Amino acid sequence: MIRFINRNDEINALKKAAENDGAQLVVIYGRRRVGKTRLILEFLKDKRALFYMAEDVHKGVQIRELKENIARYFGDDFLMNVEIAEWNDLFEYLKKILPRNERFYLVIDEFSYLVKNSPEIVSVLQRFWDTFASQTKIFIILSGSLMGLMTDRVLSHSSPLYGRRTRDIFLNPLYFRHSAEFINMDFEGKLKTYMTIGGVPEYLMRATQYDYFTQFLKDEFFSRYGYFYREPYFLLSQEFKEIKTYFAILNAIAYGNTRPVEIANFVGINTREIYPYLENLLRLNFVRREIPLLGNKRAGIYMLNDPFLDFWFNFVYDNRLEIERGEFEVKNAGLEKYFGKRFEIVVRDELFSLFFRNFRVGSWWHRGDEIDIVAINEAANEIIFGECKWKDNVNAERILKTLRKRAEMVPWNNEERNERYVIFAKSFRRKAENCTCISLADIRKRVERHSTYLKR
Repeated sequence: MIRFINRNDEINALKKAAENDGAQLVVIYGRRRVGKTRLILEFLKDKRALFYMAEDVHKGVQIRELKENIARYFGDDFLMNVEIAEWNDLFEYLKKILPRNERFYLVIDEFSYLVKNSPEIVSVLQRFWDTFASQTKIFIILSGSLMGLMTDRVLSHSSPLYGRRTRDIFLNPLYFRHSAEFINMDFEGKLKTYMTIGGVPEYLMRATQYDYFTQFLKDEFFSRYGYFYREPYFLLSQEFKEIKTYFAILNAIAYGNTRPVEIANFVGINTREIYPYLENLLRLNFVRREIPLLGNKRAGIYMLNDPFLDFWFNFVYDNRLEIERGEFEVKNAGLEKYFGKRFEIVVRDELFSLFFRNFRVGSWWHRGDEIDIVAINEAANEIIFGECKWKDNVNAERILKTLRKRAEMVPWNNEERNERYVIFAKSFRRKAENCTCISLADIRKRVERHSTYLKR
């Protein structure tokens, strides 16, 4: 089993919950393959726990599997042989055999599959909690990958379990500095891989098999036998029924249609009809809505939050026929343009804070002008303007001139503010005075400083 990397905050949250003597009901949710099961197993080490992983099968099969798991754990021959057809009967029996005055862990992994096939299970658990579990020392963990079901039927105000859970954990993908620990490539390869598949641990495990990024792309994306070739179908079909519409929306955004009217026109539906789809994609973290840090808050745009989906829709979706024939060759210019877009996002979301502390970070645009990075520190009355260039041998002096002109258009304490400038690039041919120039070599050093381990 691969070494467990990071997740310190989540482990500590679970440990803190376990320190409470009373009953605990913890909900853990997040996209498939993000590492929920591994997190739970890591937490359960050396603990008395009954762990059941549900599958997407008929209700009767799920009840029988959980019943048999319980019977084996407690050595209960009667339960092993008795027929139970309803969830309520199983949980009523559990009341008779579960310990009341000692800590016991009951884990239902992929609980969302139970909800999908037996909606009544949520009410059954609510009664079990109210009439028994809440008065014991039991520690229940419910985890799920079907995020729509988890948020709507387990966590929402309308759920029977609302007010019962003692903690909920949304498990995000790993940050770059932790994702890099999986990858065996050079530093640029690590970053390109992260900008292609993000920080999903199981995706990163696939990348561990490669020393070179180009081979990774060829084998895993641009081959009909590749691991990622059909992955979006599995990922999205779990959450959505109208998969064709969602595919069209994601494709539209990946191609640079960032406003609702543009997305709707691309998809071929009325603009008013696009908003429920966008809300669902936002809620499940597949899409994000960006607004200028300073300026018109109504000028929001939609972007793909998931780098894997962004890459797949840019390079795989419309090239499937060529890939099936084994004839597709990705153009380097297209890749570099894509990495330029994702590099800007990674810098804003993660890398900027490694160099500058206590700043609120975003971007700015107005009509045809835009600035990749605008960051403000109100307490110090400081504002930083920055550009990101996924290029080698960058002339920072030329970029700085343009950046200074655009900075004049940004309204924030114009008469008193302290302005600073920063340029992120792969490498520099010429740096500029009064401007912080940060190369990939600089980023690597800072990432290594904040990582527990980084290969090569």
